[in-house]
Amino acid sequence: MEDWAEIRRLHKAEGMPIKAIVRHLGIARNTVRAALASEVPPLYQRPSRGSLVDAVEPEVRKLRMVDAKMPATVIAERIGWEHSITILKDRLRQIRPEYAGLDPADRLVHEPGIAAQMDLWFPEPRIPVGFGQAAMLPVLVMTLTFSRFLTAVMLPSRQAGDLLAGMWQLISQVGAVSKTLVWDREAAIGGKGKVTAAAAAFAGTLATRIVLAPPRDPEFKGMTERNNGFLETSFLPGRSFLSPADFNLQLGDWLPRANARTVRSLGGRPVDVLERDLAAMTMLPPHPPTTGLQMRVRLGRDYYVRVDGNDYSVDPRMIGRLVDVTATLTRVIVVGDGVAAADHERSWATGGVITDPGHVMTARGLRSQYWTAKREREGAGRTAPQHRVMFRDTADYDELFGVRIDPTTGEVL
Repeated sequence: MEDWAEIRRLHKAEGMPIKAIVRHLGIARNTVRAALASEVPPLYQRPSRGSLVDAVEPEVRKLRMVDAKMPATVIAERIGWEHSITILKDRLRQIRPEYAGLDPADRLVHEPGIAAQMDLWFPEPRIPVGFGQAAMLPVLVMTLTFSRFLTAVMLPSRQAGDLLAGMWQLISQVGAVSKTLVWDREAAIGGKGKVTAAAAAFAGTLATRIVLAPPRDPEFKGMTERNNGFLETSFLPGRSFLSPADFNLQLGDWLPRANARTVRSLGGRPVDVLERDLAAMTMLPPHPPTTGLQMRVRLGRDYYVRVDGNDYSVDPRMIGRLVDVTATLTRVIVVGDGVAAADHERSWATGGVITDPGHVMTARGLRSQYWTAKREREGAGRTAPQHRVMFRDTADYDELFGVRIDPTTGEVL
């Protein structure tokens, strides 16, 4: 390589003839002529000696046509391969792209108000949730595809009610809803490839549509996937959290700075482009959609209801009646006969017992009234006999058994 460059320099730049170059560099005349004739530097290539796989490659290709993902060990067995499996794997690695099929990725053009990508991020630190427990909790991340506007909130669980409540919180904070909400195959949203009834009802109320990503295609919502990594590397390092509320508070303080940064692909700041996005979105409905965990149960004697692994006390005057239980992201509310029977702060731990002291006092009063009334009923039955009881003189029994009593001393004679 160095001789080729020097020969050409001496001949073209210095004007040195071929004979002089031969004497100056001490190399053969044919070498100088070849260097001057070649416009590219010489490249040494060792001649191939062939491989043991060459003889069986046609059979390997036939098997690849049948099954492009057939393992190398199975191919080796089918063709009777008795040599090193390594060289067979090397050849399979070379020819695999010919049978893998073509799946080109198009450049997407994101229009204002068209889509918002949703995804769950699971930060590694375990957050204290009470009762001496700590948990790795999901964070719902939403990215508006046109403006790249980012927002997120930590949730107590991945249940449908909590995911819908989280979506409504993020959407209502933005102030409008995109034409489509892009999700992966999250179980509570569309784990079987079809949007669940709860998610479809939520989308219908907001006049939007939920689009599920194809299976094993993270690029379909790659924008919010990248934002998950951005949160992991830019928000999380060096922080500690006392509770889920503390996590959401710190996240809420950080997000405005994140949306004020310059995004290279956008050529600007998300906060500056958000207005164009909002102008093309759909207005929010006059009434919020149904979200949260909801159930109807008949209240038992212990006057507690179980929600997401925790027991919450209910006004004991509702014992035996049907009550409606609603768990939002922060509260657990119980209503019976149109009257609020309980209102507790929701616990994100499990196995806890949350009791309202007022419910205990009411139960104590009801219990006292019950037993007082019962004792009165039982006492009335003993003091008011329904018939007259006859009593005999004891002297009649003495005469019957032949016993004589001295009337003066009272002794038996």
